Amino acid sequence: MLQFERFTLANGLRVLVHSDKATPMVAMNILYDVGARDEEVGRTGFAHLFEHLMFGGSVNIPEYDEPLQMAGGENNAYTTNDITNYYIQLPLQNIETAFWLESDRMLSLAFTEKSLEVQRKVVCEEFKEHYLNKPYGDAWHLLRKLAYTTHPYRWPTIGENLEQIETAQLEHVKAFFFKHYRPVNAVMCVAGNVTTEEVKILSEKWFGHIDAGTPYKRALPQEPRQTVDRLSEVRAAVPLDALYKAWHIAGRMSPSYYSADLITEIMGSGQSSRLYRRLVMEQQLFSNINCYHTGSLDEGLLVVEGKIREGKTLEEANAAVEAEIALLVADGVTDSELQKSKNKIEAMIAFEDMSLLNRANNLAFYELIGDASAINDEWEKYNAVTAAVLQDTAREVFRVGNCNTLFYRRDEPAMAN
Repeated sequence: MLQFERFTLANGLRVLVHSDKATPMVAMNILYDVGARDEEVGRTGFAHLFEHLMFGGSVNIPEYDEPLQMAGGENNAYTTNDITNYYIQLPLQNIETAFWLESDRMLSLAFTEKSLEVQRKVVCEEFKEHYLNKPYGDAWHLLRKLAYTTHPYRWPTIGENLEQIETAQLEHVKAFFFKHYRPVNAVMCVAGNVTTEEVKILSEKWFGHIDAGTPYKRALPQEPRQTVDRLSEVRAAVPLDALYKAWHIAGRMSPSYYSADLITEIMGSGQSSRLYRRLVMEQQLFSNINCYHTGSLDEGLLVVEGKIREGKTLEEANAAVEAEIALLVADGVTDSELQKSKNKIEAMIAFEDMSLLNRANNLAFYELIGDASAINDEWEKYNAVTAAVLQDTAREVFRVGNCNTLFYRRDEPAMAN
C-alpha cells in the first residue's frame, strides 16, 4: 500500500508527498489537467506543442536542461488526450533545483516568436516523420475520425492536421498556457527521502507566489451512443494490408473499465492470447495482432489491430476476428484465462510500484481523477471481476452497432507498360 500525505497551497496547487527513506533520489511529478480533448476545433495539437515549449525556456531560466544536468538530474514529459505530465528525478541533495525549475515554467514560459518557431518546427517534423511519411502513420487519425463524430477524441494528441500546428499564433499559444497551466489546475507529487514539512516549505517558497489562475471547468460535447457499425477503407504504399477495429467502452472511472481491460489481456496481449494463438499461429491469417484499449478518462476505445499475411484477404481476416469476438460474447472466458489475466495485472502493478518515478506519477494521476488513495484499491477492483461480469461487459462492448472497422489496404504499384 502506497502511503502519502497531502496539502494544498493557497493558490490551489495540490501537493502530495510520498516518503521513501531507502532511496538517495527524489522524484517530482507535475500533472496538468489538460490534454488534446481540451483544444478548440481548428486549433488542435496545442497540448502536445506545449510539451515541447515547456522545455524551451521560462521567464527567468533561458535553458531548462543545462542546470538540471549539472544537478545530476533527468527529466521528460508526455501528453495524452486527457493529461499533460512533466517529471524530474535527481539526487536528493539537489531537490531545490527541481522546485526552482518547475516553478519558473509554471510561473510563465519565455514566450517569444523565436521559441514558438523553433518548437513548431520540431513538432511539424515529428508530425511528418511519424504520421505522414511512416507506413500506417495516419491510421489513428482515420480511426478516431471514424469512431468519434462529436467528442474531441476525434483528433489525436499530435493534432488534427499539420496546418493547424504550422499556423499556431503566439497570442493563442499564450492564452492556452494561462488558461490551463496554472496552480489551480495542477497536481504535484514529490517522492523520496523527504518529509511533508520539508516539501511544504519548499512548495511555499517556490510555488506559493504564482497566480492561482481560474479553475478549468470542462464542458466537452459528449459522443452520442453509436448505433450503426461503420466501415472505412484507405489505400496507401504500405508493406501489408492491415485491419483496425474499434469499439466504444466506458470511461476510466467506470466499474466496467476493469473488465474491459481484462478482456484485452485475454484476447490480444502477448503470444498466449486468444487472437494470437488462433489467428496468427493456427489459422495464419495475421503476421501479428494485438488487442488493447485507450484508457481514456471519457468514453474510450477497445481496439484490435493486425497486419494481414501475404495471400490472405482483409475480408477473411476481419471475419475471423468477428468470429472470435462472437465466441467470447457467447461463451465467455474460462476461470484459468481470467486468473491468468489477473495475475499479469497484479504483477504489472507490483512492478510499477518498484519505480520511485512511477509512484510519483501514479499518485498524481489518481489525485487528479478523484483521490490519490484510490491507487491502493486498483488490484481489488480487478480481482472482483468475475467471469459473468466480464461476459456482461463483452456483450455491451461488442454489441451490434458499436463497431468501427478500418481496412488499410496496400496500394499495389502500377504495372509498367
